[in-house]
Amino acid sequence: MWRVDSISLKPLLEAPLAIQIHAFAALSAFLLGVVQLARVKGTRTHRALGYTWVGLMVFVAASSMLIHELRQWGNFSLIHLLSVFTLAMLPLGIYFARRHNVVGHRKTMLGLFFGALVIAGAFTLLPSRILGRIMFGG
Repeated sequence: MWRVDSISLKPLLEAPLAIQIHAFAALSAFLLGVVQLARVKGTRTHRALGYTWVGLMVFVAASSMLIHELRQWGNFSLIHLLSVFTLAMLPLGIYFARRHNVVGHRKTMLGLFFGALVIAGAFTLLPSRILGRIMFGG
């Protein structure tokens, strides 16, 4: 059972620095993504926050390459493939925006937000993972 008084940041604070930085960047990208989704699109502010979000996503994907807790193929796992995919799709999303291809930009960025942050983030809530231990104890 999840209780607010059971939340402890100790698992994250005891984790390697690469994991701490990755988690902070991912949470920042998630929160900024929520703000972007709620705001009016196409404004200067949207573009500025969008470039900030892209920078955070690059940092999230790049920092994941320093994390090797899930080892499916040597030091790497499916999450590393998602990171490579993310790094390839971010420039495409920017390209679509610059070409005023709103549909392509929207699909790319929403796909990255939900795939690389929401869905991948949900897996970090498993009891065996650091965020799972923060939220549910253990």
